[in-house]
Amino acid sequence: MDLSIVIVSFNTKKILKSCLNSIFQNKFKGKLEAIVIDNNSLDGSSLMVEKEFKEVTLIRNKENVGFAKAVNQGIKKSKGEFVLLLNSDIIVKENSLNLLFDFAKDKNDLGVLGGRLLNKEGSIQGSCYHLPNLWRTIINSEGFLKYAPQSQEPTQVEVVVGAVFLIPRKIIKEVGLLDERYFIYFEDLDYCRRIKNSGFKVFYLPKAEFIHFHGASGKAIPQKTHQWLVESSKIYNGTFNYYLITSILWIKQKWQRFLIKK
Repeated sequence: MDLSIVIVSFNTKKILKSCLNSIFQNKFKGKLEAIVIDNNSLDGSSLMVEKEFKEVTLIRNKENVGFAKAVNQGIKKSKGEFVLLLNSDIIVKENSLNLLFDFAKDKNDLGVLGGRLLNKEGSIQGSCYHLPNLWRTIINSEGFLKYAPQSQEPTQVEVVVGAVFLIPRKIIKEVGLLDERYFIYFEDLDYCRRIKNSGFKVFYLPKAEFIHFHGASGKAIPQKTHQWLVESSKIYNGTFNYYLITSILWIKQKWQRFLIKK
């Protein structure tokens, strides 16, 4: 198996169907498998996959176990030389899987590879992050925002967004699975930090393009998603640093508003 695509589903039946169609309509040059882990969706997602995508391996969870844990279930089930973590709200554009695969197989120091994320109308989404820390908060809080590198060539970055997140099998064996303490959010930053600490590199491949309907799973439960975001930030930064960083950002925002009013 060349490529295993792992997709976590939670109440995104319509866009999940479009995601799977975009995968199988692509002419991938190697051998591909797709694994969907359904986190106890209530919208018939798992039944749709079972009926309409016989070639997909379906894992049904009896409860929402969170993103990281569900991803790990899929990785453990997968057989590919490369594992592509793909959000259910992604549409794969033509030839993008081949572009990811071709780049990854020729890059020995690759830890993680991401592609270019696009909005529905074709504008570019931020697809990368700088690794956040206390010093960067003090110097430049803009470093917390997602961005897209200007170059059209493959670019080494610190973090790629977990919506499209390709990991070589050998890296999983060395660095490990996703940290299941993160229910959702920050697991991509955490993994890229572990990649860096292990001496491997993270790359962004702009020619591999994916339409991303950002946040499809969490739109109906904004308070819950905010709670998960806060909890994951505390795990990533440490509780003390989380409150310190949050306070610094709050003070900066107040100061900027004050200057604008003047």
